[in-house]
Amino acid sequence: MNNEKILVTGAAGFMGSHICDALINGNLQVVGIDDLSGGFLENVNEKVEFVKCDISDQESVQNLWVSKGPFHRVFHLAAYAAEGLSHFIRRFNYNNNLIGSINLINAAVKSETCECFVFTSSIAAYGEQNPPLLESTIPLPADPYGIAKYAVELDLKSAHEMWGLNSVIFRPHNVYGKRQNIMDPYRNVVGIFMRCAIEGKSFPIFGDGLQSRAFSYVEDLAPVITDSAFRTDCFNETFNVGSDEVSTVKQLAELISKEFNIELKINWLEERVEAKHAYSDHSKLRKFFPDLQNTPLDKGISLMSKWVQDTGLWEASHPEKVEIEKSLPDSWRKIISGN
Repeated sequence: MNNEKILVTGAAGFMGSHICDALINGNLQVVGIDDLSGGFLENVNEKVEFVKCDISDQESVQNLWVSKGPFHRVFHLAAYAAEGLSHFIRRFNYNNNLIGSINLINAAVKSETCECFVFTSSIAAYGEQNPPLLESTIPLPADPYGIAKYAVELDLKSAHEMWGLNSVIFRPHNVYGKRQNIMDPYRNVVGIFMRCAIEGKSFPIFGDGLQSRAFSYVEDLAPVITDSAFRTDCFNETFNVGSDEVSTVKQLAELISKEFNIELKINWLEERVEAKHAYSDHSKLRKFFPDLQNTPLDKGISLMSKWVQDTGLWEASHPEKVEIEKSLPDSWRKIISGN
C-alpha cells in the first residue's frame, strides 16, 4: 500500500463516497470525514478510516490533521449544494461552504505536506450566462452558494501564490447517480423526481419546465477528479466537468416517469430565481482526459432508478429553518411549515 495519506471530505455523501472508492481501488490510505448531516455511514467504503468531523469547526479540523495526518492530498467535496435555497439560508451556506473550506485550506498550508488540494466548485460560480460555459468565462455567481464556491476558488489561487499550495478546481453540474440523497426536498431534481415516483406524488416543476441542464452521471466524473490529484499537469487548473447531453427539466420528468412506468403528473409551481439555461463546454477537460466517459441520460437514470428501488426511502436531514422568509417560494414555505 502507498504510504501517502489522502483526506476526503464529504466521505459519507454522494460524490465523496465515489471518490473514496476510486482511491481505495488504487490501493491508497484514505481518511474520510463527514458530519453526517446529509451523508450516511452505509456509503463509506469499509477500507476507509472514517472520522465524524464538522469542517466548519476550526479546532476539529486542526485536531484531525494532528491525530490522523499528515495528509499528502486533499479531496474537498463536503458541501450543502442548494443554489436556490441558499438565498434563504445565507449564514448556513457560508458557514458550511466557505468557512469550512477555509479551515481546510489553512490546515493544508500549515501542514506543509499537502501536495495537491482538489476542490469541487460548481457551475453555479458562473451565474446566469450564455451556455455552453467555458473555463475562460468570467464567473458572475448569482446566488450565495455560487458566491461561496467562487470565493473558495479565489482563495485557493491566493494560497498558491502566497505559499505554493497546488490545487485542482472542478466545476461540476447537475450530478446524479447511486448514493445521492433523494430525501432532501430542496436540491437534486433527479432525486426529487424519483422520490415522487416511488411515493406516487406529482413531480414539482418551477416555471415552464424548459430550464435546460446537462445531467451528469457520478461514475463518469469520479475517476477524472481522482486522477487529477496525481497529475502535475493538472495542478492549478480549473476544469468544467459533466455531461455534454442537454435536456430540459420537463424532459427529465418524462424520462423518469417512463423509467418507473408511471403516468407523469406535474405540480406546476411559480417560477423561482434560477439560471434558465446552464451547461458547460468540456473541450479543455478532454484534452487532459481524452477517455472521459459520457453516460447517456437514459442509461444513467435506469442505473440510478434500480439503486433507488433496491434501497428504498430513508430518513434524511436538511435545513429545517430559513433565515430569511421574504420571497421564499410558497412550495418551500409549505415544506418548512409541515403542510
